[in-house]
Amino acid sequence: MTTATDAAATPATTAITHIAGLVTNDPSLGEGPLGLIQDAAVVIDGDRIAWVGETSKAPATDNRVDAAGRAAIPGFVDSHSHVVFAGDRTEEFNARMSGRPYSAGGIRTTVAATRAASNNELNANVARYVMETLRQGTTTLEIKSGYGLTSEDEARALSIAAAHTDEVTFLGAHVVAPEFADDPAAYVDLVTGPMLDMCAPYARWVDVFCEKGAFDGDQARAVLTAGQRHGLIPRVHANQLSHGPGVQLAVELGAASADHCTYLTDEDIDALAHSDTVATLLPGCEFSTRSPYPDARRLLDAGVTVALSPDCNPGSSFTSSMPFCIALAVRDMGMTPDEAVWAATEGGARALRRTDVGRIAPGARADLALLDAPSHVHLAYRPGVPLVSAVWRGGTLV
Repeated sequence: MTTATDAAATPATTAITHIAGLVTNDPSLGEGPLGLIQDAAVVIDGDRIAWVGETSKAPATDNRVDAAGRAAIPGFVDSHSHVVFAGDRTEEFNARMSGRPYSAGGIRTTVAATRAASNNELNANVARYVMETLRQGTTTLEIKSGYGLTSEDEARALSIAAAHTDEVTFLGAHVVAPEFADDPAAYVDLVTGPMLDMCAPYARWVDVFCEKGAFDGDQARAVLTAGQRHGLIPRVHANQLSHGPGVQLAVELGAASADHCTYLTDEDIDALAHSDTVATLLPGCEFSTRSPYPDARRLLDAGVTVALSPDCNPGSSFTSSMPFCIALAVRDMGMTPDEAVWAATEGGARALRRTDVGRIAPGARADLALLDAPSHVHLAYRPGVPLVSAVWRGGTLV
């Protein structure tokens, strides 16, 4: 029998066998919404899943890897991250956790550090965070700009992000750039004009922080519709700190996701439930800011599609751990372990409008993670324990 390392180096078919519990996210393949298969096997051919079923029925392959009773899940799909940045905001976090006001930090600290960093420094930082997420089972990662806030700095952030992922988001409308503090309308004109012209070629998505202190509903609409005219698909930072127009705007414009969704009216939830817009919940942010968690149970019971993401960023959620967020979602947001794992995999794929990731089924990209546990439930049952023992991305053991 070949080892996992040998299998990764050989361009041939590989069967991973004796998986205690395999989460496929395809109900036609197994039990329940997770399509769970016991004593399962997965056959990888190139970068794709070729076959899924019980180990006893697995076809012959060039290589076999014995999972030895471990569970396997689809690679996590993280649809919301801010990892193109430089600098550190430890002092701000320490002050917040110590109950002291802190007025000198905030996003502008990161903007200044990011602008001052070289391309090589920023690229090295992104590469480090991408590898950090991969070690924890994340095989698809969206990356936003938003810490440059000039046309040139936003464009270089996106070009760096594009070297690491296909899921690149233009977030020039993160906050009003400090140079435009007295004239936010002029900054919106910049974002929707020259900045967008320079940035759109690198991006798939356009995003805006629709919130008091950032951009109001009219400004957010201008940013998103300008992005659409450039062929970008909207997503929205919505209803994080207060009730506002973000969710309704996301649904109206057909955004792929409304992210945060902490403060919602019944009308917001009804709008999400009757749309294709995914509610992406970011519990790392609430954990790191001691803020109220979004009510996932309320959303799920209404029929809203929910995704989970760590929201990795230097200010409000400096974690890249999807397992940690699964544990938070189960403990503090009313989700079951099954719902949280689905939201971190298939839910994230839907937030990125992807059908080739977030599931383990024939034809899907061969992205999966083995856990040092017999069941996916251990991700919530054993919080903080590094359970991911092996990760395949695109059929390669990484």
